[in-house]
Amino acid sequence: MRFVVQRVSSAQVDISGERVAAIGPGLLVLAGFGREDGPELPGSRVWGVMLDKLLSLRVFPDAAGKMNLGLADFGGELLVVSQFTLYADCRRGRRPSFTDAAAPTLAKDLYDRLCADLAARCPGRFFPGVFGADMDVGLVNRGPVTVVLDAGDFLGG
Repeated sequence: MRFVVQRVSSAQVDISGERVAAIGPGLLVLAGFGREDGPELPGSRVWGVMLDKLLSLRVFPDAAGKMNLGLADFGGELLVVSQFTLYADCRRGRRPSFTDAAAPTLAKDLYDRLCADLAARCPGRFFPGVFGADMDVGLVNRGPVTVVLDAGDFLGG
């Protein structure tokens, strides 16, 4: 599981010209699942660590302007978009291979569970993209601040 987390002033998802989700200040998360991720991932220690880390990242400014606040402390919103291309392998040739990405059926199940868990933890402040859709994702990256979270970094201990 990988997240690319961007602190935004605003972000939105449009499908076929129709706005399906939008947030004000908060986090836009591109979420991808790899072939090593299995159906047992939700509820695992790594799942919990990734969600806790995402929601507690101190990337928002406090009263002194220092990055000391997490999403809840700041009062920000959360937009999560499925992104299998986070598992692109570009080592050979010029066309990325996506064989390291989870199979679509599993990835959809994991994305749906991720959205359900985040919605429960961020009531009224969570908004999802649409899995597998051809989306136009717009954002104003504030800072800019972009952080990558990879479950592989938390597997060891």
